[in-house]
Amino acid sequence: MIRVRSVRSRTEGDDVGYIRITQFNEQTSDGLKKAISDITTQVANEKLKGYVLDLRNNPGGLLDQAISVSDAFLERGEIVSTRGRNARKPSAYSARAGDLTKNKPIIVLINGGSASASEIVAGALQDHKRATILGTRSFGKGSVQTIIPLGNNNGALRLTTARYYTPSGKSIQAKGIVPEIEVLQDVPDDLKGRTDTKGEPRCAGHLKVQEGDEKTGSQSYIPPDVKNDKALNEALELLRGTKSNPAFPPNTKAALAPQQ
Repeated sequence: MIRVRSVRSRTEGDDVGYIRITQFNEQTSDGLKKAISDITTQVANEKLKGYVLDLRNNPGGLLDQAISVSDAFLERGEIVSTRGRNARKPSAYSARAGDLTKNKPIIVLINGGSASASEIVAGALQDHKRATILGTRSFGKGSVQTIIPLGNNNGALRLTTARYYTPSGKSIQAKGIVPEIEVLQDVPDDLKGRTDTKGEPRCAGHLKVQEGDEKTGSQSYIPPDVKNDKALNEALELLRGTKSNPAFPPNTKAALAPQQ
């Protein structure tokens, strides 16, 4: 069986931990724990300024892994809820005590290619004011799909059965997660117009929003050379204190998520 490595990490300079999650598969939660352990082994706690969690162009994956990843950064509170036709009976998933980063500052990077499970993580950390979200608006894939086998080798039926909601009760579907700090990359001329995602509202047969306006896609380009990555470099500057923004660090007293 081929195992796809979904988590990669490194230290930026000698004071910031960088963790990139490319998808949410069976190994993601364990990969995240190892990444945090590796970083804390390399950088002393008093020297570690914080973490960059890169979820850009992450198309999503397993719900339980998104919950586990969110839980790694939270002490308590709701992470995500799903609501089907009977809105009075939502299913909610909550964090357990134990922030693996010991409450170090976190900046989450997202863009137009961040969808589904990655939006659940970004939404949970944003609503709890545990992290500042930086980049461009995410894809807006906030629907729960259930696969129903038809039997007798007749294939299966995929049904949209519910919607995902962030802890504050906001629907992700066809709206996405909006970053507190928007950073647009400088896209090469030959790629302009080709790297922006269309977003969930442009997908045929997508689930319509229940309230408000639908939002189309956004920029999804990531420069191959780190020195040209404006989003990452701004995150590093904020964590190191060489640049300031009212959105960082987030005001925990203004958390939108209900605490448990």
